[in-house]
Amino acid sequence: MPLEIVHYPHPTLRHVSKPLAKVDRQLRDWAAEMLALMYEHEGIGLAANQVDLPYRMFVINVTGDPDQPEHERVLINPVLSKGKGQTTMSEGCLSLPEVRGPMIRNTSIRVQAYDLAGNEIDETVEGMLARVIQHETDHLDGILFIDKMTPTERAEVDDDLYELEVDWQSRQNTGDVPSEETILARLAELEALRC
Repeated sequence: MPLEIVHYPHPTLRHVSKPLAKVDRQLRDWAAEMLALMYEHEGIGLAANQVDLPYRMFVINVTGDPDQPEHERVLINPVLSKGKGQTTMSEGCLSLPEVRGPMIRNTSIRVQAYDLAGNEIDETVEGMLARVIQHETDHLDGILFIDKMTPTERAEVDDDLYELEVDWQSRQNTGDVPSEETILARLAELEALRC
């Protein structure tokens, strides 16, 4: 079954993702599919739980350009530390279409992770790459950028969030999307297979 980007308030977006124990063909296939979805929706980052997978993995390309694959990164089990500096910039999210808001992030961070070849990554990154890595790592912890907004900023997007919530409820009522219990049971099964 092909992957799809899930929208707020899908329960998987609030699920704390589990570390992956191994890299295999299925994981590489998912990463390729995630990159394709990210480009299709004009994004620059996409976390596994945004495609209803409960794993600590995300894909990024800060250019957002599929013709620049040299900028593609797949990070598995990322751990962030040594955040330095702060800058504010407007952020959006593929799981929250049409919702944007100012977000304070560290300008530089240390990231430790693994790539799809199983190689260890340990580097300090800055600028937009640092911002995207922080945004996607938040996803893996079940945190959305709207959670970090001030009450005033959040009030400005409340109507958009309400529309997404109504749409989700409507789709659940018609059986277009599974119940929360069914989704959580599926996540537990997926975790048992790989984590």
